[in-house]
Amino acid sequence: MARKNSKKIPGKKVGKEDNDAGAPGVRRSEQWKARDEKTAASLRLLADGVVKSALSGREPKFEVPTRAASNTKWNKSRGILQMGGATNTRQLFNLGQARSFMQTLLHGQGIQALIAEGKTSSLRGMYYKGLHTIQGTKEKTFDDQTESDKVLEDLEVTLGALREELHVFAKKRGTMVGNITVIDSGDEINCRRMGSGGYAIPSICEPEVLQFEKVEADFVLHVEKDTVWQRFNEDRFWETHNCILTEGSGQPTRGVRRMLHRLHEEHGLPIICLLDCDPWGHYIYSVIKQGSISLAFESERLAIPEAKFLGIRAKDYEQCELSDDVQIALNERDLARAKQIMEYPWFAEHRGWQKEIRQMISNGFKMEVESLITKDISYVTETYVPERLAAEDWLD
Repeated sequence: MARKNSKKIPGKKVGKEDNDAGAPGVRRSEQWKARDEKTAASLRLLADGVVKSALSGREPKFEVPTRAASNTKWNKSRGILQMGGATNTRQLFNLGQARSFMQTLLHGQGIQALIAEGKTSSLRGMYYKGLHTIQGTKEKTFDDQTESDKVLEDLEVTLGALREELHVFAKKRGTMVGNITVIDSGDEINCRRMGSGGYAIPSICEPEVLQFEKVEADFVLHVEKDTVWQRFNEDRFWETHNCILTEGSGQPTRGVRRMLHRLHEEHGLPIICLLDCDPWGHYIYSVIKQGSISLAFESERLAIPEAKFLGIRAKDYEQCELSDDVQIALNERDLARAKQIMEYPWFAEHRGWQKEIRQMISNGFKMEVESLITKDISYVTETYVPERLAAEDWLD
C-alpha cells in the first residue's frame, strides 16, 4: 500500500510533528520528576488521612473508586468506556475489608520506597516485596499475585496515577516490526532491522521513556497471535505494504495498546486488526477500540475508537472457499459470550456487527486466522489482507 494512496484509509489524520525540543534524556528526567512528586503527594495524602483518623480515635478508612460494570459508562459521543463516580469505602475495622485495607497500605509503602530510590519493579516483584507472614499468625499478606495485582490497580484509581507513575511495570508481551525507528530509554532502535524476532514492545510506552524518531508507515496492522505475525514478518509484508506490524499474543497488554494508541493519535496511523472469528477475537477488538471495564479509568490513553476489524470474518468460510477442516464448533460458553457481546452498546447499535455475530452463530463454528493457511502458506499475506485493504472491506 503506497503512501500516496494512504488517504483511502478512513481515519487517516495529518501527522503531528515530533517534539524534539531539548535532549530526550533531560526531558524524560524533568517530566518523571514532576510525576513522581505528584504521585508521592497523593500517597502522603492517603497515609495522612489514615494517621489523622487513628490519632483522633476515628476508624481509619479511605475511598476506592469502583472498578466494575456497574460503575462503567459508555460515552457514545467519544466512543470509549469511562469510569463513573461510585466508590467503595475501605475500612480497617470491617472484617470483610481489613485485609484489603492492609494490602493497600502495604503496597503504598512499597511504591513510596520505589519513588524515593528512583527504581522500578515488576508486578511479580511487587507481589514478593509485600509478601510475608503476618506476625503472630500463619496468614500471609497475599494469597497469590492475582490478589496483589488487583490491589495495585485499586491504588492506581485511588491515587489518580498510572501504573507507570507507581514505578511498576508488567511482563513484556507483544512484538513490533516495520517502517519506524524508536528511541527506547535513549537507545535508537530501527524496527526495519529486527530480524525474525522483532522489537519487544515494552510495558511502559510513555513519551518520557519511548519516543518515535522516524515514522514512515501508512498504517498499523495488528494481528492477534505471534504465529500469524511470524508469517507476515517472514513475508516482509510491512515492507511491501509500507506499514507497521504488531501482535499482542492474544488480548494485548496495556503496553501494546498504549503503543497503538500513541501511533494513532500522534502520527494519525489507522489501526487495522486481524483477529480470529470467535467471541474472543471480537472481544479483543472491542477492548482495543472502546477500552475495557476493568481499565475504564485508562480509556483516555488506551482506547482507539477509529480502529477497524479486517477479519477473519464469518463470511470468509464461503467467500474464501475454505474446507470443513477449519471449522471449530461453537460450544455453550462461546454462544453465551457471543450473545453477551452482541448486547454491548457499541455493537448493539451497529448493523454490521450484529450481522457478523449472527452469521457466526448461524454457521455454528468459529475460525482462526491460521485457517487461511489451508489455501496457501502465504494466502493471508499475499491475497486475503491486500484484497481487503484495497476494497476497504472491514468493520468499524
